Amino acid sequence: MARPVTIFTGQWADVHFVELCALMRKIGYDGLEIACWGDHMDVRKAAKDPAYVNEKKEVLKKNNLGCFALGTHLAGQCVGDYNDPRLNGFVPAQYQGKPDDIRKWAVEEMMFSAQAAAAMGCKVITGFLGSPIWKYFYSFPQTTEQMVEEGYQEIKELWSPIFDEFDRVGVSFALEVHPSEIAYDYYSTVKLFEVFENRKTLGLNFDPSHLIWQGVTPHLFLRDFADKVYHVHMKDAAVTLDGRSGILGSHLPFGDSRRGWNFRSLGHGQVDFDAIIRELNDAGYSGPLSVEWEDNGMEREFGAAEALEFVRKVNFAPSKINFDGAMEN
Repeated sequence: MARPVTIFTGQWADVHFVELCALMRKIGYDGLEIACWGDHMDVRKAAKDPAYVNEKKEVLKKNNLGCFALGTHLAGQCVGDYNDPRLNGFVPAQYQGKPDDIRKWAVEEMMFSAQAAAAMGCKVITGFLGSPIWKYFYSFPQTTEQMVEEGYQEIKELWSPIFDEFDRVGVSFALEVHPSEIAYDYYSTVKLFEVFENRKTLGLNFDPSHLIWQGVTPHLFLRDFADKVYHVHMKDAAVTLDGRSGILGSHLPFGDSRRGWNFRSLGHGQVDFDAIIRELNDAGYSGPLSVEWEDNGMEREFGAAEALEFVRKVNFAPSKINFDGAMEN
């Protein structure tokens, strides 16, 4: 089972697509999870202009890279969030400061994303749903059960028409369980699938780095949601509580050594990737292992190359024999 090893281009959006493809070919990646920002993918053009799609495909082909997924994290966040000034950095200038216009743009963007993915020949879109209730994370002032229920129902109402379009073009959505999302840990994920009545369109982009610092064991999460895993992020994190630092981060920026946890390049954190690969083998997952490289303490190109080497080493196939079968007469 030679799963392809890809890299998510979201953290490389400052590098032009042509240059990035050449770099990832040089490093040795099999393909990309293409972020739909920077110049990496304009989903509206891809949905409407075959010449634009062909241009992207030619660049990939020239560099012996495949397109395995599109990443729509920014637009997706703008669907489920509302009236948050931080969203202004995700949207075109003409919509900034206009919550209704931001949401309208985001819903349209996700519709076009499904069409773009189909045009590019990939079947999975990764991303976020946003959350109208993340601001209620800590239950003071008191958060009522009704407020939580209404938040989940709002997500269902916002995303169901989008998922209808996904179904029309044959594309699935893989949610990255993540703080600030409607599903950010184990039980909030259980509830999300219940609310959507296990709609097949909605699955997971499994990313262990967002689970381990919360105290959730990544490979056990994976075991329980194995049939919902449509895509996998390979990303590490380290918890470094020292008696002063807190698990909530203290509003310190990522990479600050005073934080209670930080993302780390693969192999430099505490995620048990051996256990994760074994669970993926048991689940029969043969899709890409996509490196999402985030480590403010390491030079980026060095990290991308080292991460690829790490994934190649742990990307083992399940056994086809029983090792003790040779002991039989």
